[in-house]
Amino acid sequence: MERFNVQQLVLDMDINWTPVIAATVCGTGALYLFLKWRNYQKIQKKILNARKRRDTSLLQAEQAVQQFKIQNPDFESSSVVSLSLPELTGKLKDGSLQPDVVLYALMEKALEVNKNLNCSTEIIMESVAQLKDIKSQKKGLLYGVPISIKDNVAYEGHDTSCGVVSKLDQPALVDSVVVKVLKKQGAIPFIKTNIPQGLLNYDCSNPIYGQTLNPCDLQKSPGGSSGGEGALIGGGGSFLGIGTDIAGSIRIPASFCGICGFKPTARRISVRGISSCVKGQKSVSSSLGPLARDVESLALCMRALLCQDMFSLDPTVPPIPFNQEVYESSEPLRIGYHENDGYLQPSPSMARAFRETKDLLERAGHTLVPLQPLRLYHVFHELTVRGVMGDSGCTLISHLKPGPIDPCLREQYIMLSTPGFIKRLISVVLKPFDIQPNLKVGNQSVAELWRQHVNVEEYIQEVIAEWRRLNVDVLLCPMLGPAYSFNYCGRLTSALSYTSLYNLLNFPAGVVTVSAVTEEDEAQLSQYTGAHGDMWDKLFVKAVKGGVGLPVAVQCVSLPWQDEMCLRFMREVEQLTAKSKRTRKH
Repeated sequence: MERFNVQQLVLDMDINWTPVIAATVCGTGALYLFLKWRNYQKIQKKILNARKRRDTSLLQAEQAVQQFKIQNPDFESSSVVSLSLPELTGKLKDGSLQPDVVLYALMEKALEVNKNLNCSTEIIMESVAQLKDIKSQKKGLLYGVPISIKDNVAYEGHDTSCGVVSKLDQPALVDSVVVKVLKKQGAIPFIKTNIPQGLLNYDCSNPIYGQTLNPCDLQKSPGGSSGGEGALIGGGGSFLGIGTDIAGSIRIPASFCGICGFKPTARRISVRGISSCVKGQKSVSSSLGPLARDVESLALCMRALLCQDMFSLDPTVPPIPFNQEVYESSEPLRIGYHENDGYLQPSPSMARAFRETKDLLERAGHTLVPLQPLRLYHVFHELTVRGVMGDSGCTLISHLKPGPIDPCLREQYIMLSTPGFIKRLISVVLKPFDIQPNLKVGNQSVAELWRQHVNVEEYIQEVIAEWRRLNVDVLLCPMLGPAYSFNYCGRLTSALSYTSLYNLLNFPAGVVTVSAVTEEDEAQLSQYTGAHGDMWDKLFVKAVKGGVGLPVAVQCVSLPWQDEMCLRFMREVEQLTAKSKRTRKH
């Protein structure tokens, strides 16, 4: 049992003591405190009910697995969960594996992973009932494949909490479009995965379901906001998952957990039925996309989703089927690259992994061309950050206020809820010390918001023109990593420059794990100076310290609507890396 902590209780109740003192003078202070207490009790009841639903579903899943094992004494899950997704789909298609065996094998593994990592918000027990429909109609590219979905992806009868109390006890009335299409393709959504509070954070913790851990190191964050997906897949509890990405929320967990992740062009896949705490924001595009153990699994998911069912269910999605010819092309590529974006100096392992990948691509016959991000400091602050927080964070705060604030989000919450004149005062005070806190968020008027939208459009065209001038097909750049220690993600929004840029540009981008942190990488952190030499650069070193053995990735990018080209490039990187590792072993 947890000890009663009066100080924490007062913080969680979010009491503003100014009206309490004033009200006490007027004789109504007790009433104010009573109402606050009642509200606090309601919030705690909602949180406890959500945890009870999760725990009940976990228990039901355990019982279902045990019952299946009793009925099938020869059942053995390890031979199933160790397969690659292409191998699994082949065995399901030829009948050498049955969907029920696969579902219970993966359910058993997911339960085991969740016990260690706390990555699930609920097991979808309807998946067991779905087996009957699957058996009666053997069709679809994902026939019989169990799939994990991020908490904010609507599944009928289940909450899409986004990690905030305000969205609890509001079960989805219908499946999201992506869930409907997955089911039509024969897939079986079987588990919902954890997220950070409010989603706009790249850790994975909230006051409802708690902190998710990294499968590669339990003392590290799995990244976010699709952190539950990264942890579950990285831990072997899912072959394929669906996440969302607004500033790196698919790519960062993929990097931190040693898997692959892909952020398609926004609206290439329907986002109908996807919950958010910043709905209405238009400057920086959010995308829905897959996470998996390898690139071929990502491509298979895209092929399955980009079908007539999706185009019919959501006519706002352009009816562009997956271009298999582009994906399978082996023509030499002209690849733009940069090792350092000029805003965040990459960690030693990030830089080394990038250089090794660049060398492999050059030796394979591709042409590498330097391509630096344009005006990144201005763009990151004035377009990206101010775009995402175009309302000065009011919508996000409205979702956060009814409940306690998670430690991973506390500093962001304080910054967003601080009055504008105080932020300006802090900026003036810190300027002589060459400290540049990112306090300028939001727009002052509709006219200013419209100008910001114009500036974003003009910047996109400027970047495309630079790609055309250099005649590049794709871009290779470092990927944020290795995984952070806990409670640094919310303090290092400045580190998102490598990922958030491609949401602003609406360029497809994916992550491929290519290496692991070495002892030499770790030692070189002592010489890390950073791009600015400020407190955030020092904080970054603390965040990534102690990462020996953790995965390191690179990022692959292409122009809008050329998702297949991005995946083709990712596959090339993956294959060259695998070949290089085999050669080194021999």
